[in-house]
Amino acid sequence: MSWYRTAVWFVKGLREYTRGGYESASKYFNPADVEVDVTGRFFLVTGANSGIGKATAKEIARRGGTVHLVCRNKERAEVAKEEIVTETGNQNVFLHIVDISNPKEVWKFAEKFRNNHKLNVLINNAGCMVNNRELTEDGLEKNFATNTLGTYILTTALLPLLEKEADARVITVSSGGMLVQKLNISDLQSENGTFDGTMVYAQNKRQQVVLTEQWAKAHRNIHFSVMHPGWADTPAVRSSMPDFYERMKNSLRTEAQGADTVVWLAVSAEAAQLPSGLFFQDRQPVATHLPLASTRSPLEDEEKLMKVLEEFSQKFRSTSP
Repeated sequence: MSWYRTAVWFVKGLREYTRGGYESASKYFNPADVEVDVTGRFFLVTGANSGIGKATAKEIARRGGTVHLVCRNKERAEVAKEEIVTETGNQNVFLHIVDISNPKEVWKFAEKFRNNHKLNVLINNAGCMVNNRELTEDGLEKNFATNTLGTYILTTALLPLLEKEADARVITVSSGGMLVQKLNISDLQSENGTFDGTMVYAQNKRQQVVLTEQWAKAHRNIHFSVMHPGWADTPAVRSSMPDFYERMKNSLRTEAQGADTVVWLAVSAEAAQLPSGLFFQDRQPVATHLPLASTRSPLEDEEKLMKVLEEFSQKFRSTSP
């Protein structure tokens, strides 16, 4: 990451990504966009036991949607489900325990879900920022396994289900941190050089933007979007970025403010009118590259990413129970 990208991104963040940035942007929101009844529509939210995922699930449940919570930690997930049901009065909230970093488990869940449920909207929110290089039981670098490969497998496995429905949508929660990264397909599992968890996470988030753009080209009947929630006060930020949290805690967005654009993308008619494959911030499509930042990649690199992830995906599918 160059000093230029870092400086421009941080200044942009102070202006736009904080609570003040949200409050300025929200003056132009149309409240009617999200004042909708989504009874009869089916939503799946990963990482829904806390933070932006739980806030998103709660707002969808409040609007009548049937919500499937996909979480890793059973105990915390059950508490979150109970909170959502109690606060919204919506009983159509269902819990699935899945570790998104385990590709065999993701495949097993997706194939079972596909046979038993309907799905209108998939929200890929689960993610992690592991600050030391750590391998999963499958020998995969943990950040890549969760943020990139897990997202890829779950989405591609559920595409046939989404294709059956009208107004199907896939929303992936990325990060503005991806602006400091150029797609790097030569070291997907961060084996070379000094390991920096923040930059690995940012690279994964760049990969999610590329995935969204590529999926949008290939699947015209589904509306794909990827978004940046801003800098929000979530358990993940507190645990993964303690120094950043201490410096910025008085300026961070609430979880609900971070989730606002996810909810808008999931339920509003207006979002679906915009082209598929865009990157959003505060209900507006925004650029995926900083000016003069040299983060654009050749198309062949983006296509190679899809090919490599498909190879990984099928490898773990063939060994799934």
